[in-house]
Amino acid sequence: MRSPLATVAVVSVLAAVTSVAIGQTPTQRGTIAKAVAATTRTPANVARDQYRHPVETLAFFGLKPTDTVVELIPGGGWYTEILAPYLSARGTYYAAGGYEKGLNGIKKLQAADATTYAKVRLVGFPAAATDPKVPDGSADVVLTFRNVHNLRFAGADKTQAAFAEVFRMLKPGGTFGVVEHRLPESRDSTAEEKSGYMKVSSVVGFAKAAGFKVAAMSEVNANPKDSADWPEGVWTLPPNYRLKDVDRAKYAAIGESDRMTIRFVKPKK
Repeated sequence: MRSPLATVAVVSVLAAVTSVAIGQTPTQRGTIAKAVAATTRTPANVARDQYRHPVETLAFFGLKPTDTVVELIPGGGWYTEILAPYLSARGTYYAAGGYEKGLNGIKKLQAADATTYAKVRLVGFPAAATDPKVPDGSADVVLTFRNVHNLRFAGADKTQAAFAEVFRMLKPGGTFGVVEHRLPESRDSTAEEKSGYMKVSSVVGFAKAAGFKVAAMSEVNANPKDSADWPEGVWTLPPNYRLKDVDRAKYAAIGESDRMTIRFVKPKK
């Protein structure tokens, strides 16, 4: 459990961090918006834009169409549907996950639409010795959306090792963009082990231990309606609705979870 003094120190630092987008011209932001508006996206995924704010989120992380971008644990490919066409012409997009089964969602996208997803590169994360992996120091941006808790379920040591692997992938000056379900700092940290929510101080702690610096934070994915204390954790809320029809209207009115959005940077020296 993190000490109260450590938590206070981290929160004090974060209070001074500004929320700004970097390296974004109006044209680049428009290019992101065009990718978000792609007709190849799944309608059910488009319906989630109101909660996930992809244009604003990717602009905050400073994405450019010429970047080499790694997405960690992409699952069914919600962001893959945006990033693949966005990077297809001049950039490089890696989908990084469990190499045997964790990338099945991306493989399904490739099978259904080879034109859109043919250039997506599949690599292991965390990478086993025999897995293809992102070359050291090659990525401009590494992104993870609502996945740090999955790493945390494997234990603090494995979470720290995963953050170190991200650090290895990035070029000096590269960006590590994190969106994660947010647990209030006043809560017992043991809730992170089962609820799907993480404290900002915990995520920052893992990142700093790996060598990252906090560049900026954004409230673009905040949801003040989410109290983060639901009977089935974050999966009580949409889109999972783990309680099925029990209080479904209540949870639908709350919407998706309250989320931290943090931009870390790998120092140049």
